[in-house]
Amino acid sequence: MNDPDAGKRAARPRRATVLAVGAISTAAALGAAWWHWRAPSAADGADPAVIAQGREVYARYCASCHGERLEGQPHWQTRRADGRMPAPPHDATGHTWHHPSGVLFTIVKNGVQAYAPPGYQSDMPAFYGVLTDAQIRAVLAYIASNWPEAIRARQAEIERASRQRQ
Repeated sequence: MNDPDAGKRAARPRRATVLAVGAISTAAALGAAWWHWRAPSAADGADPAVIAQGREVYARYCASCHGERLEGQPHWQTRRADGRMPAPPHDATGHTWHHPSGVLFTIVKNGVQAYAPPGYQSDMPAFYGVLTDAQIRAVLAYIASNWPEAIRARQAEIERASRQRQ
């Protein structure tokens, strides 16, 4: 006997297998991406080795503009004659802590253009290809380690709210 539906029935298990493998692969890729791109956590910031690495990275790549003590450039809230903004402080007086860690990570890695209006010009370089993701997370942990406890708590709330929106 010739069964015209035999081929269709045979294809169903293969299709289900392909879909299952695809779903598992996608989940694995998303999990790996989350781990790779995750923002610094409180555990990262509490690790003295991570903070020490961040201090070194900050001194080499950030302090020339943002200040040795994270104080930023003078008049950082006033546009310069060239239309650009001075480098803001990363201490408690600035606005760094107002942003979720993922935003800060993206700004350091890819530059402010990801969040700035079209045509916005900034002296802040992108560090893609210069700093590793681990170095970026370390410098962010170092910056956060300098904030008073009350500011760290407020930033943690911002972080939680950001993750709930995702």
